[in-house]
Amino acid sequence: MLLNAIAGAPRRTLALMSAVCVAMLAFGMYLQHVVGLEPCPMCIVQRYALIGVAVCAGLASARAQKGWWMSWGVLALGLAGFGAFTAARQSWLQWFPPEVATCGRDFYGMIENYSLSRAIPMIFRGSGDCTAIDWTFLGGSIANWSFLWFTLFGLVLLVLLLRRGQV
Repeated sequence: MLLNAIAGAPRRTLALMSAVCVAMLAFGMYLQHVVGLEPCPMCIVQRYALIGVAVCAGLASARAQKGWWMSWGVLALGLAGFGAFTAARQSWLQWFPPEVATCGRDFYGMIENYSLSRAIPMIFRGSGDCTAIDWTFLGGSIANWSFLWFTLFGLVLLVLLLRRGQV
């Protein structure tokens, strides 16, 4: 029944997914600018992945042509998988922090001062900031909740692409 509701109206489902992504981004901005939490490099990467999912899902919902929304849906699925991977890596760092935790450079500082081939591994290496759990909800950190949402988005996109792609 739930699968039929998801696959029955792909454009509405994609528009809702885009709206949820925008709400999550707004909440992240609230945590940063009102509560005062500083995002770590992995949080920033997850934020970019969330922006990508929102944009791709929004564009997918804009037109009824099957090829159009399926193409954007595939891109959104890839970005959701990338976001889930990054959030899972951060959750793992939070559960099993490295013995030597150092505060790393911020994301923009890394990109501005290092070549891309050197900055990307630095981003995913994780710093002391990425292991800190500054906010929790129902026992889960921001990275845990981010992983759950990216996984949910990925599953919904997979259902849409597999069930509606056959029609």
